Amino acid sequence: MTSRILRLHPLDLINFFLADVRGAFGPYLGIFLLTEQQWSPAAIGLVMTVGGLAGLVVQAPVGAFIDATRHKREVIVTACLILSVGALAVVLRPSFTVVLTANTLMAVVGAVFGPAVAAITLGLYGHGDLARRFGRNGAFDHAGNIAISLLAAAIGWTLSQSTVFLLVPVFAALTSCAVLAIRAHQIDHNRARGLDHARHERGKSPSTLGVLVTCRPLLIFAGCAALFHFANAAMLPLLGQQLALAHPGNETVLMSACVIAAQLVMLPIALIVGARADRWGRKPLFLAAFAILPLRGVLYTLSDNPYWLVGVQLLDGVGAGLFGALTPLLLADLMKGTGRYNLSQGAVGTVQGVGASLSNVVAGMVVTLAGYDVAYLVLAATAFVAFAVFLLAMPETRGPLTSTEPAGFCQGAVVSSNGMEASRESA
Repeated sequence: MTSRILRLHPLDLINFFLADVRGAFGPYLGIFLLTEQQWSPAAIGLVMTVGGLAGLVVQAPVGAFIDATRHKREVIVTACLILSVGALAVVLRPSFTVVLTANTLMAVVGAVFGPAVAAITLGLYGHGDLARRFGRNGAFDHAGNIAISLLAAAIGWTLSQSTVFLLVPVFAALTSCAVLAIRAHQIDHNRARGLDHARHERGKSPSTLGVLVTCRPLLIFAGCAALFHFANAAMLPLLGQQLALAHPGNETVLMSACVIAAQLVMLPIALIVGARADRWGRKPLFLAAFAILPLRGVLYTLSDNPYWLVGVQLLDGVGAGLFGALTPLLLADLMKGTGRYNLSQGAVGTVQGVGASLSNVVAGMVVTLAGYDVAYLVLAATAFVAFAVFLLAMPETRGPLTSTEPAGFCQGAVVSSNGMEASRESA
């Protein structure tokens, strides 16, 4: 058992290095532009907003593309190449036009990685061992986030912020090597999109796009996910602002402690999901994630002691860790047999992004009008609504433990090769 855990699969390295590729750019761009290039906060905000909107808009189309393509490895390698060129362009020519273009392109190609890695995972492992594998993916992703946070901090401290961006092509090359270590013939592309062999062999094509709006469990989950991210997205930025006001001069150290502490908790949480999601079911674990968020919001209001606040932030590692590890697994359950697995990831990602974007705007307005404590309580109340809806309306999606292919919930719109809509079948 120990040797199995220690043996590294290319997917382990892909998730670790991809976290480094993304982490070496996004969080540090604003700091670089502000401190080394003397950009105004307004210009930085514009660049970030355009990139964020571009990344949000393309998520569903990218998911559909990942479903359709049989060149998923090459897609990841190309995206890594574009990220590398963009990072180098920002360092070598940090004009407004170059940075805006590079950041927007990087936001667009960044939408590729999540669904592409999930698709390759499903194509390699199928549903039988999917929970363990997704848990392991998440653990290596969080380990990569911790590693790049420490490495970037050390390089930024000893050299310069711009040097951090030079890590992007290094880790992009390592990611590409890990991706190409997976042989093309090992990936079952029908299974990678959630289209099982039995249906494909009987001439069944993927579901129509209408499956996204006719699958009730998918709609319920998307709504709960939007509420979760609305409640969660603004909490850490609000905490950072509160720490900066209460402890000037120490805000960077405290903020880094919050981020690293959460990632340290997320790593074992992802492994727990991998080990127990098939036995305990998806719903109890999701309910734990939803329940922790309102508790966290309330606890923030009890003290402004930095040790207390950083300690409460550990709960983010539990809630967000559970949510992140379970989401691709639950969507695989729902979309099995439809051939629209990665499209569903993109659609849910778009809804989550809208929730997160609105979170920062609304929370900022509440802070201005009523203060930080009220803002935390508003976010906590939203999280409680998400918990209640998920508890009352969302079914358990785990299939029978005796079956290696759990039943899908959204198969009703699968269309046969002659264009006639097939009735829902049990998997």
